[in-house]
Amino acid sequence: MSAELLSILALIVMFVIATVFPVNLGALALVGAFLVGTLAAGMSADDILGAFPGSLFVILVGVTLLFAIATNNGTVDWLVRAAVHLVRGRLAAIPVVVFAISALLTAVGAPAPAVAAILAPIAFGFAADYRIHPMLIGLMVAHGTQAGAFSPISVLGGIVNGVTRDAKLPGDNLTLFLSSFFFNAAAAAVVFLIFGGRQLMSRGATATSPMAPSTGAPAPSSGSAAATSVPVDAADGAAPDPVASGGTVTATEAPDAGAGGLRLTPHQALTLTGIVALCLAVLVFKLDVGLTAVTVAVVLSLTSPKTNKGAVERVAWPTVLLICGVVTYVGVLQEIGTVDYVGSAVAAIGIPLLVALLICYVGGVVSAFASTVGILGALVPLAVPLLNQGTLGPIAMISALSVSSAIVDVSPFSTTGALLVANVRGMERDAFYRKLLTYGAAIVVVGPLAAWALLVAPGWLG
Repeated sequence: MSAELLSILALIVMFVIATVFPVNLGALALVGAFLVGTLAAGMSADDILGAFPGSLFVILVGVTLLFAIATNNGTVDWLVRAAVHLVRGRLAAIPVVVFAISALLTAVGAPAPAVAAILAPIAFGFAADYRIHPMLIGLMVAHGTQAGAFSPISVLGGIVNGVTRDAKLPGDNLTLFLSSFFFNAAAAAVVFLIFGGRQLMSRGATATSPMAPSTGAPAPSSGSAAATSVPVDAADGAAPDPVASGGTVTATEAPDAGAGGLRLTPHQALTLTGIVALCLAVLVFKLDVGLTAVTVAVVLSLTSPKTNKGAVERVAWPTVLLICGVVTYVGVLQEIGTVDYVGSAVAAIGIPLLVALLICYVGGVVSAFASTVGILGALVPLAVPLLNQGTLGPIAMISALSVSSAIVDVSPFSTTGALLVANVRGMERDAFYRKLLTYGAAIVVVGPLAAWALLVAPGWLG
C-alpha cells in the first residue's frame, strides 16, 4: 500500500477511535503523524514537528488567555452592556451586526482568523448573558469573516487573483467577491432561522437585562446586581454553561446601560485599551495576532496579579491539543503528497463537469482541516489543464473552488472554527464542539455541491 493511501486510512481509523473511546483526537493525530511520517514516508522527527502549527497554537493560547482576563475583571460584561445600549435592546439585530462587522473587517484586508480572534470572545459574552444560542453568534462570526474574504484588497482575494494571473487565466474580482459573499450570507440566513433567530425576533427589545426563558419578559429586578438562576429555554437552544451550578444558567441583572451602568473601573479601562491596541496592532500594523494577544495579556497580568490569578487555567488546553494535533497530521499529509495524489487522481477522470465537482470537494474537505491559503494555492494551478480545455468557464470554476475551500472554515479544525470552540460561553465546550463538527460536516457536503451547481454547471460565467 502506498504512503498516500496509508495516510488516508490512518486518518479514518483515528476518527473512529476518537468517536468510540474517550481519547483526545489531537493526541491520536500526533501519534498518527509520528507513525505514518516515520514508517510510511521516512520523514525525520524534525520534519514531522515542522508541521506543528506554532502560529495557530500561539493564537489559541494568546486570545483565550487575554479574554479570560477580560472575563475575570468584568470587561466582557461591560462590552455586552454597551452592545445592548447601542442596538437599543433589539437582540435580533445583534447576529446581523456581528456578521456585517466581520465581513467588513475581512473585506478591508484583515485576516479572517484575526477578526474571529477579536470578535468571537465579545460576541460569545453577549450571547451568554442574553441567552442567544452560541451556535448562532459563533457562526455569524465565522460566515461573516468568509463573506468578505475575497474582496480585491483582502488576503484570500489577493492570493487567488495572483495565482489566476500567474496561470494566465481570465479573472473577475467582483464575481469572486460577490460569490463568496452570497454563499456565506445565505448560510448565515439559514443559521439564523435554525438556531433561534425567530425566537429573538419574537422577544423584541430588552432595555438592559437578560430575558426570562419562557415568557420573553425581562428578568425580574431586585434593585441590585443579584443573580437569578433560570432554566435554559429549549427554544433558544442554549445548553447550560459549565460554570453554572445545578444545570442552570445564571442570568445576572445587567446594570442600567446609561452613564452609570457603562462606567469603567481602572482595570477594565486598561483591559479595554489592551483589546483596542490588539485590534490596531493586527488590523493596521499587521502584527501577529497570537504574539500580540500574549503580550497584552502579560501586561494586564502584571498590572493586577490578584485579579487575573487563574486566567491561565481557563485557556482551553484540550481544544489546543485537539486542533494542533489534527493540523500537524494534515501537514504531514501535505508533506507526503497525499493532497496532490488525490487531486491528480481526480483530474485524470476526464469528464470536465464531474472533475470540476470533485476538485471543489477536494478543496472543501482538505481546507476543513488545513490552510485555506495553501489549498487554493495548490488547487487553482491543478485546475489549469482542465480550464485550458475550454469546456468550463475559468471565472466560474475559480469562484466555485474559492467558495468551496473557504466556506468550510466553520470546521472546528480550521483556525476560525478552533477559535470559536476555544472561546465559547453559554454552552459546554464539548457540546459546542460536537455541534460545530456536525455543522461543519454538513457544510463540507453541501457547500462545494451548491457552489458547483450554481456557478459551474449552468455555464453562465466565462
